[in-house]
Amino acid sequence: MDRKRFHLVHDEQPDRHVIYIKGELDLAAAEQFRRAVEPLADDAAKLLVIRLEELTYIDSTGIGMFVALLKTRKKQGAPFAIENVPPKVQRLFDLTGVSYFFSETNATTERIGGQS
Repeated sequence: MDRKRFHLVHDEQPDRHVIYIKGELDLAAAEQFRRAVEPLADDAAKLLVIRLEELTYIDSTGIGMFVALLKTRKKQGAPFAIENVPPKVQRLFDLTGVSYFFSETNATTERIGGQS
């Protein structure tokens, strides 16, 4: 697979939806991401986990989509986690200030970064 090409894999488990993102999540991939993730985000009964270990690039559109997911899940009182964030992406999250919102551990947000 081309490292730049966006690819998403959904693994449904009894208690969670795990989404593995590969390649670049940017404006060009936004609609594909939204169509795949929106129905899963609406399933408030399950934890929604986004795994980023194979994410090679993210732009402001991709970051905005994560923030929108966070807001949706908080409104539902549903758990949400972003895991295995690559160092370059984590740095971007830190620089833009979104790490703060994703790292807060509470009933609706599990974690950002690190291994689970």
